[in-house]
Amino acid sequence: MSDRPLNVLFLCVHNAGRSQMAAAFAKYYGGAAIVAESAGTMPSERVHPVVAEAMLERGIDLSRATPRLLTDEMAREADRAITMGCAIEEVCPAGLVDTEDWALEDPSGKPIERVREIRDEIERRVRALLLEIGT
Repeated sequence: MSDRPLNVLFLCVHNAGRSQMAAAFAKYYGGAAIVAESAGTMPSERVHPVVAEAMLERGIDLSRATPRLLTDEMAREADRAITMGCAIEEVCPAGLVDTEDWALEDPSGKPIERVREIRDEIERRVRALLLEIGT
């Protein structure tokens, strides 16, 4: 493993759900070994409230998290970029950066039970990513 932390960028269109959860889990579990950011091509005003609620159940507070616009600088600095699954092809970040896609369901408008399932899948994938990079 390198002496510097791995810079991972989690992307989705609105940056209000999946990418926010992935970055939060990466920060939570990855410690100093990873710099995790999230962004989107059409960021929402806020993180989905049900996503924030589901993450709070895991002890991670997203109530102050703000969706951000993907910038060229973010894309350039990322060692790895992961999209969460694009449903809107015209604005999917995958076309803007070299990415791998996790093809996750969008939690927007879903009941808390389904959001928990999506959250748990994201948590599993982030933990697998961290094992892969040796943290």
